[in-house]
Amino acid sequence: MKDIENWLGVHEKEAIERLKAFCRLPSVSTDPAFSSDIRRTAEFTASHLKKAGFPSVEIIETEGHPSIIGEWCDVPDAPTILIYGHYDVQPPDPLEKWNSSPFEPVICDDRLYARGVSDDKGPLSIPIEVVTAFHEVRGELPINIKVIIEGEEESGSPHFAGTVERLKDRLACDLVISADGAMWRADLPSMTVASRGLVALEVSVQGAHKDLHSGRHGGSAPNAIRALTRMLASMHDDGGNVVVDGFADTATSPDPAIVKAIEDVNFDAGKYFDDIGAPRPDPLPSGTDLLTLQWLHPTLEFNGISGGYSGVGTKTVIPSGASAKITCRLIAGQKPDQVVANITRHLVAALPQGYTLDITRRGPGSEAFSLDPALPALIVAEDVLTDILGSRPLRVAMGATIPIGAVFARHLGVGTIFFSFSTSDEDYHAPNEFFRLSSFRNGMIAWARLIDQLGKGFL
Repeated sequence: MKDIENWLGVHEKEAIERLKAFCRLPSVSTDPAFSSDIRRTAEFTASHLKKAGFPSVEIIETEGHPSIIGEWCDVPDAPTILIYGHYDVQPPDPLEKWNSSPFEPVICDDRLYARGVSDDKGPLSIPIEVVTAFHEVRGELPINIKVIIEGEEESGSPHFAGTVERLKDRLACDLVISADGAMWRADLPSMTVASRGLVALEVSVQGAHKDLHSGRHGGSAPNAIRALTRMLASMHDDGGNVVVDGFADTATSPDPAIVKAIEDVNFDAGKYFDDIGAPRPDPLPSGTDLLTLQWLHPTLEFNGISGGYSGVGTKTVIPSGASAKITCRLIAGQKPDQVVANITRHLVAALPQGYTLDITRRGPGSEAFSLDPALPALIVAEDVLTDILGSRPLRVAMGATIPIGAVFARHLGVGTIFFSFSTSDEDYHAPNEFFRLSSFRNGMIAWARLIDQLGKGFL
């Protein structure tokens, strides 16, 4: 592999410039105002795959944002892997919290700062650069490679499952390797073997048909914010536990291997609260308890609330409407449809008289994912990381949601390995998102060696 690794080292600056160009494109998938930028980013991604050497590249139209498929499959009798990633990003808000422009990449202390650089443009660029190296140095791959890159991951992947199902013959493979995901800590190699599912809703409460003067109508008119906040508060107890009837009734017991990993990792609960800038609770929970909550418990979180006047100063109105955005992280056994039904019943029962309620579901949601711990390719990937990073990676769960594992298992009948080189501290989804360039370098070597090893057989 020296020829490939040397080429990657010599051309590292060019690869970083390509990544910067990728990050300059504001591919925010959830906001229609960025639709033209999404299209430009899809075209940029397709062009990148073509230049990398993929003989077949196509932009696939969906009912939402397009996906891109690349294929380089000319090695007879060799296995086929499908690489997954996404080119869309989270909104950059709040802009005032950024130390630099979110869509103008900046390098500082060997870190590249930009929206989307860690999730997922940096990790996705790594295997594309590695394929480029094979193309330039050898003119061939040791294995058949397909790529699918979507543009809606950050808005719930509402059309991805249907796209995979529609193109399942074209996407047929022996293994999926995801460039999306994250290692748990920068100083601890890890492989994600499970993740929570997700379902999202928006809840709106309406009182009067318009905002009212709080002097003229105060005390008699319905206040939508007051009603909604009481309804939301009824969904948790004082300890933050979800008390919606039936919410987790179908949840199954966790994999004992994940429970063991939580016990072995020695998670520092105090440092966790210090790092997120929150006061340490008293009594301080154990690190084991915190990780168990993050990896193995379902959640119901309020992500945003609006209603009335939120500008500078005071406006004396009684708000006619109020709304809240809710997401739930699901564990094994929970079904998105059933969770939505349980939440709907709870909110309908909690709605005070004199108000109307509207609940809008955002996307189909996704179930939790787990990987077969005996998957041979998983062992190969762990061996590669051990050689490069110096210690055996810990198998961990992920509190976040990457719905593709369940999608590929259902429609392609294969497992998914998460081989991403971002880490959970890189502020993705927050201001000042960054990606360690040391991870970019290590990632290119690791992907090159993984492709080489998989070419020797893993089935």
